[in-house]
Amino acid sequence: MKFGQHEPAHHTLIHISDTHLLAGDRLLGGEYDTRANLRAMLDRIQRVEGASALVITGDLTELGEPDAYRALKDMVEPVAERMGIPIIWIAGNHDERPEMRRDLLGEDYSQKAIRHAFDLDGLRLIALDSTVPGWHHGRIDDEQLDWLRDKLNKPAPRGTILALHHPPLPSHVPMFDILELQNQTAFAEAIEGSDVRAILAGHLHYSMSGSFAGVPTFVAAASCYTMDVARPSRQINGMDAGQSFHLVHVYDDQVTSTVVPVAAADPAEFFTPAWYQRLEAMTPEERLDFFSRKRA
Repeated sequence: MKFGQHEPAHHTLIHISDTHLLAGDRLLGGEYDTRANLRAMLDRIQRVEGASALVITGDLTELGEPDAYRALKDMVEPVAERMGIPIIWIAGNHDERPEMRRDLLGEDYSQKAIRHAFDLDGLRLIALDSTVPGWHHGRIDDEQLDWLRDKLNKPAPRGTILALHHPPLPSHVPMFDILELQNQTAFAEAIEGSDVRAILAGHLHYSMSGSFAGVPTFVAAASCYTMDVARPSRQINGMDAGQSFHLVHVYDDQVTSTVVPVAAADPAEFFTPAWYQRLEAMTPEERLDFFSRKRA
């Protein structure tokens, strides 16, 4: 039931990024407990109802270790199974393609780019591989761009969402400009005039949004640690705080992305199911008078 002008979203994607798991119980940088932080995020994610998919935009592991991929799989797959949704894994610059293929995806051990297209009940989600083996900067190679153009030649019923690790956006953190997605002009040309409705990315360890080639672009923060972007740009550093994930809501006419903090307090008990039932029994005019009119 709608209470305003817009119909409810027809798809909800859960977007997380940069889990950076290590094999064993090692702390990342001797400081960050990546498994505990991911576990806390997954606990929050399980409260989401009606999701269509879980999208994880890269840097799944810190070093591409087989045991880290297996541990990640063991942590995330049971959650997705309970929620009844698929997991869309994206390669990041800290990942290693052969190990990710074999130990996470169950595919052949290969250095080929990890790219897939998924049909989520009419919404197409295309996972791209922006990694460059042996390097931390990003690039979408010519073969992938040709493959992407071919996929986009036929529009999907609900449009297309692209997901990759390196965001095609500027960053005010100087070090990330070195590790940017390099061939952004070619990428923009590949999606020009297509049904691409949004782009999801990670890599920066802080939430950000912008527009690339006219397409809304949403960057999820990391589950492992985030960046203290309140500091001057050349003093920004990591912090074990502020972890969050995004809820990407896809409507007929637009796409939104909502940042959801992992840290939470007990909610107030005002907007209860009974309160909503009362609203549903009202006419639109009665709802407006009940909830919109200012009263002393």
